[in-house]
Amino acid sequence: MSLHAHITGPTLTTERLTLRQPVMDDFGPFAAYYGSDDAGWVGGPLDDRTAYRWFSAMAGHWTLKGYGWFWVDERDSGASVGFVGPHFPPHVDDIEIGWVIYPQAQGRGFGHEAAIAARDWTVKTLGPERLVSYIDPGNAPSKALARKLGATTDGTRAAHDAGCEVWQHPLEAA
Repeated sequence: MSLHAHITGPTLTTERLTLRQPVMDDFGPFAAYYGSDDAGWVGGPLDDRTAYRWFSAMAGHWTLKGYGWFWVDERDSGASVGFVGPHFPPHVDDIEIGWVIYPQAQGRGFGHEAAIAARDWTVKTLGPERLVSYIDPGNAPSKALARKLGATTDGTRAAHDAGCEVWQHPLEAA
């Protein structure tokens, strides 16, 4: 008997990446990332118990809403490089497209490549009225990626997290 979930959601592919639903094997890299200081911009560092709750919530979003975070693998090596995708928990105002690329995979354009695929899938599949990213103003790499995706901000803060700016994505970009 397999202890791993069967992936039933969409799989997206780009030139170098595969984007898919999370499986239990993804928790190890996720916990390692969230246990480090590198996760400071996205709510970390976290202990393993809290990381597991977050991971489970992100994985469960697929069951509850029919979409969610895609886990991103490098196609050539199969290595997990991070996660990206749409999510819309009940405490936020808009569907958000978020991204995390693990430190060892940064600087190779994976964030941009994965975010484009996830953003385009989100716009085509979900048809949101608005698509945003919530970004800490000090997170220069995330802001640079948002700009590269065509997103803009006027400095408005997120209602659910006054520490984050709301970056709005153009829907016609997809």
